[in-house]
Amino acid sequence: MEIGIKFAWLILGYKRQEQIPYICPMPFHTPTYNIETEEQVETTTATPAVKFDEKLKNEILSRIHEEKAVIVHCSYNAAIDGGIRIWNSTFLIDKASGDRSNMHHAENISIAPEWTYVPEGKTHRFTLIFAPLPKSCEFFDLLEDIPQAGGFFIQNIKRNKSDVYHVKIT
Repeated sequence: MEIGIKFAWLILGYKRQEQIPYICPMPFHTPTYNIETEEQVETTTATPAVKFDEKLKNEILSRIHEEKAVIVHCSYNAAIDGGIRIWNSTFLIDKASGDRSNMHHAENISIAPEWTYVPEGKTHRFTLIFAPLPKSCEFFDLLEDIPQAGGFFIQNIKRNKSDVYHVKIT
């Protein structure tokens, strides 16, 4: 359930001068008051009925599924004090076809040439977002293809329906 912030008036008595504003978390029901009569008023929200053509609905859902990003949540346990980073040349590679899915975004990790410091014994978590894998893909590799030693390489990740994965980087 989504929690929003709503501005409301807290009434500390019967006089309008004693009303003070505050911010309160929702989703509990907040009564509405008529400012002239100071009586509680019930409010309702009507949702219009919308009918979709089934063929159009299935086409839209199919496109969403086809264009869906692949999300890889990574955790790195630092054996020694040092840095960690990701290169833009990081891909998911379909084991059967060799097709590569480009990395579109990295969250909570520096992009080379910058570094993210990780103290010894600590775990650093970050997320990588990639272009979709081919529909036929069943297994894939995560490869950080870099011009030096030490790139990430996780082999034989089994594809799942959600295309959200959790891997440990060593």
